[in-house]
Amino acid sequence: MFITLAGVLAIVGSLAGGYYFASRPVTLRIAVGPANSDDVKVVQALTQAFNQTHSHIRLRPLQTDGPTASGDLLADSKTDLAIIRGDLDVPKTAQAVATLRKNVAVLWVPAPVKVKGKKAAPKITKIAQLAGRRIGVVGRTPANVNLLKVILQQYGVDPSKVEIVQFPAPEAADAVRSQKADAYIAAGPLNSKITAEAIAASTHDGVTPTFLAIDSAEAIAQNHPAYEAAEIPAGAFGGSPDRPDDEIKTISFSHHIVARKDLSETTVAAFTRQLFAIRQSVMSEFPLAAKIETPDTDKDAAIPVHPGAAAFVDGEEKSFLDRYSDYIWWGLMLLSATGSAGAWFAGYLKKDERNNNSSLRERLLDMLAAARRSDSIEELDTMQAEADTILRDTLISFEHGAVEEGALTAFNIALEQFHNAVADRKALLISMPQNLQRAGAQFRATGTL
Repeated sequence: MFITLAGVLAIVGSLAGGYYFASRPVTLRIAVGPANSDDVKVVQALTQAFNQTHSHIRLRPLQTDGPTASGDLLADSKTDLAIIRGDLDVPKTAQAVATLRKNVAVLWVPAPVKVKGKKAAPKITKIAQLAGRRIGVVGRTPANVNLLKVILQQYGVDPSKVEIVQFPAPEAADAVRSQKADAYIAAGPLNSKITAEAIAASTHDGVTPTFLAIDSAEAIAQNHPAYEAAEIPAGAFGGSPDRPDDEIKTISFSHHIVARKDLSETTVAAFTRQLFAIRQSVMSEFPLAAKIETPDTDKDAAIPVHPGAAAFVDGEEKSFLDRYSDYIWWGLMLLSATGSAGAWFAGYLKKDERNNNSSLRERLLDMLAAARRSDSIEELDTMQAEADTILRDTLISFEHGAVEEGALTAFNIALEQFHNAVADRKALLISMPQNLQRAGAQFRATGTL
């Protein structure tokens, strides 16, 4: 019994430990940068929200110099998650979990500033007219320069024939006011404050800047899968009149939350579920969180989706029982086997006690036959005392489990018959004359009277 109980407790303890291990909070490292960027602010908001709701998944931000550095950390397995740009080299170990936001490329020419005595430069209305001009790129990342080069090459403009000048994002509006370039390009969300301020600085004397449409956006997307054709709606950057005054075509790219390929499917599914469950509450404090979208689950997606995120998106996320049903079933089988083994072992330990009890029962039956032939009341008393001892040993064996209830019932019948035989024999001997008792004893002893 104790061995079986110990086995049961061991299995229950193992199951309880497994459940605790599966449900304990998991902290994931997430690489994001650069400092003070929108990506960092979103991740900080998510981190605080996960902590406040005591979620199963917690985040630990690792600040980097930018998406490229974040991707390098993921490739080196120094982080679990990372925020990367879709138009940069994606680490081979990265799989998509969510689309953090989509950025659009905005290419514009500031309104001309009239200077007395100076002839105005030819007006730029098409991308092909940028050859030989100076183009300002908002942001220090080389990725924005590469984006400009992709656009220029599509329109037959040799990037080496233009002068490219980069400005830090916070200084973009001042650079525009200082007329440091003939045209500008910015990449960011449609509601980007930096882009809106730079475009507002490009307005002079009520004249709005000229937006250069990327009419070949579909072709660019075909040649460069990281980009998508997009449209900037009229009035996207405010102003009166609207900036722009009409819808213009452009290209877009995404910032993705990616996970290591070898990260647990269950963990990624839990993170994805929490991310979209808490997005609504984060939006009130940080509106950019509204741009978070589910990843592309198509097989030909530019960044393959992580199986855990795909399970959430497709509604195939496994429950606790789904994930561990096999372990529970095998645990029950092991429990049953342990019980059987324990019962066998307990029976094996009581084998000698059972054999001893069987010999006592046979002795009782022998005494039953002897009682019917006895001619001595003293002999009957001796056998009855021995029967009492046998009864005591049998009851002790029954308490130890060595004697089953059925065997005890059979023993009780034999004992009752023995007592009846002793009682009948004593009554007979008491009623017989003393000389007949001695003659009968002599006859049984010698065979003669």
